[in-house]
Amino acid sequence: MQGSDQLAIEIPKVSRSGVFNALKGRSQVLRRESYKERIRRLKKLRSWILGNRERVQQAIFKDFRKPAMEVDAAELFTVIAEINHAIAHLADWVKPRKIDAPLTFLGTRSVINYEPKGVCLIISPWNYPFNLSIGPLVSCLAAGNTAMLKPSELTPNTSALIAELADETFEKDVVTVVQGDASVSEELLRLPFDHIFFTGSPAVGKIVMRAAAENLSSVTLELGGKSPAIIDDTANLADAARRIAFGKFFNNGQTCIAPDYILISKSVKDRFISQLGENINKLFGEGNSVEETSPDYARIVNGRHFRRLSGLMQDAIAKGAKPAFGGKVNESKLFFQPTILTDIAGDTRIMEEEIFGPVLPVVEMNSQQEAIDFVNSKPKPLSLYLFSNDRAFRNRVLKETSAGGVCINDCVIQFAHPNLPFGGVNNSGIGKSHGVAGFLTFSNEKPVIVQKNGLSNAYVFHPPFGPVKQKLLDWMIRWIA
Repeated sequence: MQGSDQLAIEIPKVSRSGVFNALKGRSQVLRRESYKERIRRLKKLRSWILGNRERVQQAIFKDFRKPAMEVDAAELFTVIAEINHAIAHLADWVKPRKIDAPLTFLGTRSVINYEPKGVCLIISPWNYPFNLSIGPLVSCLAAGNTAMLKPSELTPNTSALIAELADETFEKDVVTVVQGDASVSEELLRLPFDHIFFTGSPAVGKIVMRAAAENLSSVTLELGGKSPAIIDDTANLADAARRIAFGKFFNNGQTCIAPDYILISKSVKDRFISQLGENINKLFGEGNSVEETSPDYARIVNGRHFRRLSGLMQDAIAKGAKPAFGGKVNESKLFFQPTILTDIAGDTRIMEEEIFGPVLPVVEMNSQQEAIDFVNSKPKPLSLYLFSNDRAFRNRVLKETSAGGVCINDCVIQFAHPNLPFGGVNNSGIGKSHGVAGFLTFSNEKPVIVQKNGLSNAYVFHPPFGPVKQKLLDWMIRWIA
């Protein structure tokens, strides 16, 4: 199991409250700084990333053999885009927003100021270890906060590099990286952070939320769940197959927004599966199949996760599921071939648990209503994908189901859109990130109202009360409130 060396370089337990206090003290300084200082930090972060691109690629390859171009696309491109977007728009984001006054508030002036929340804790996962650590940090710094990062112990090479990034780019009382296992996270969660940004599973998200409640810390929870992909008989199957092959099996399926299962019209199921298999081989294969030597296909992060995935697949097969594609595995090399399963029984673990790997169940649907009911029978997903050219059905799905986000006729691309808020709903998450949504997540929207001197409309509500004030108040309730 990787990660045992990480505890040797973590901040000693006795000093973590001291580190927190240093971040707390510096946060009071940062709130008085110009937004130009925030841009300076973001530019410095961008320079480090661009200058250390190969180091990032190598660290992530060591952790789970992610191809260099996949690192560029999924870990670096999205972070650089996030930085550039924040730099370009921060001057507008920080401006106080003027608020119009209703008739009852004539004479007042109101604005919303955006102030930093203070000291923020960012707990990131292993599946995109650089992106999901540094992406939230960009929003955190853009909003003027200090930050403590806790990257995953399951990707120790990347976590160590993130610690080096912080040391080489920021003062220690602006950004600090703490490494270690789950017990370290539990200890950090006892500290009174002003905001906690967690990316991970719903089960751990509940633990984070309970811990945050002790200090009334605000939280952003980027979770997951079973994101469905619905394909009806009006869909462009060639596009659907290519785009789902990419979205599902990129990073070996270890993506929180990957399609978790397919709901498909019976009339097009066989054709879709055939085209999906062809596209998997085109994207990741060598010759006619994805083999252990494929240089473009990542690996499962560790043996524990590999065995969990194998258990999910074997449980489904034992209950009648049929492998329509793939199924080859090699635990010694953490290789798990892209796998498509059909004839899935309803009581299988694979239809209850988030898969988070390269196994894709395909479920027939006999009607549009059946697909909508199936989605609504499960906790609200992080993403919902709909492949359909039936406008009426699209509108029904949008109105009658709930998800953190919806993507029509494609999948996973919504994460990279800088102007779209990203996040879940209920079981799949709380709060949003990316772009201005990320800036707002790490900011307190502070309303400020300035009353004029002299006569004020508010005097109507001041005692002593009498008939005149009563009539005036009755009129206001009826016509103005």
